[in-house]
Amino acid sequence: MGKKNKNAIGVVYSTNPDFAYQYDEPEEAVTLPPQQQDLRVWLDRKQRGGKTVTLVTGFVGTADDLATLAKELKTKCGVGGNAKDGEIMIQGDFRDKVLDLLAKAGYKAKKAGG
Repeated sequence: MGKKNKNAIGVVYSTNPDFAYQYDEPEEAVTLPPQQQDLRVWLDRKQRGGKTVTLVTGFVGTADDLATLAKELKTKCGVGGNAKDGEIMIQGDFRDKVLDLLAKAGYKAKKAGG
């Protein structure tokens, strides 16, 4: 099956050349205001070659807003990282600093993990 028909609903195959497939439309994610976000800040080393990273999980919103928040955190910490799948990864152990920055920005954030 090609990518064209991957999200088609109901019909798997049709011999009718004029058949119009119905597709599952993904819902647009709406970014919650900072006061309603429930973020968790983790310290993680798993599958990273022993390197420590700070993970911020639980972000609800668009990918653009996630990238904007990640860029702000990376800039304030002075390190690299990335943002994808609702998670922000900051290179290094910056859990306390990230918690402080999120609190100043109005986000509800907690330490999580060991």
